Amino acid sequence: MLCLQRPTDSIAIRCLFGQRRLPFSYRETGGTRWPEAPTGYHVDRHRVQLGRGRKTFERAKAAMRAWQMFPPELAHVFWPDIPIRSGAAVGIAFRMGWIWSLNPCRIVYTVDESSGEQPESVKRFGFAYGTLPAHAVRGEERFTVEWHSADDSVWYCQAAFSRPEHWWGYLAYPWVRQKQRLFRHLSAQSMRRAVREACPQETVATQVQEAHIPSPLLGPTSPSTAHLSR
Repeated sequence: MLCLQRPTDSIAIRCLFGQRRLPFSYRETGGTRWPEAPTGYHVDRHRVQLGRGRKTFERAKAAMRAWQMFPPELAHVFWPDIPIRSGAAVGIAFRMGWIWSLNPCRIVYTVDESSGEQPESVKRFGFAYGTLPAHAVRGEERFTVEWHSADDSVWYCQAAFSRPEHWWGYLAYPWVRQKQRLFRHLSAQSMRRAVREACPQETVATQVQEAHIPSPLLGPTSPSTAHLSR
């Protein structure tokens, strides 16, 4: 849905209530946890180191629960108190120059391998959401934070596959791809900022590492308003 200004809550409510029970706009539901990416899509992976240790991991989890990985200079979430659970619907409004695009999504699955005292090599927390029919593109995106026991490092990871959904999306897709790259970069910055602001007295990371990962594999990496749900 295209808007000349940032969508209001009432517009978002109408959009999400109309979309929340519709099927996903793509067939490869859950594809972000497959060993190989679905064919016919652009695939993106990106990760950034947030710091080290349990405190950083817990702060990153809290930031993700509050949807703080969406950079406010580029996106607006309807609404940040939507719970991270399968079936929950959320609207993401993206600024696209002088217009806004309101994109309805639904959480496909959640990831929580962060509890318990067993010394797993990697602890993970996050979720993936998929596009609904009114979304500008079709596909799926996963957001996770990972705590690697081998070196105590904590990472924020994104994995996605997408392609145009509507005719105007095909026309503008090169520009959309540029915006997707910008989103990944700003999203990483937002997560670093959220972790840093949670405890400004501490250094978040002695050396921040950021990497674009052009791999077709999407599986786990190694080293205010109404809640809308199904």
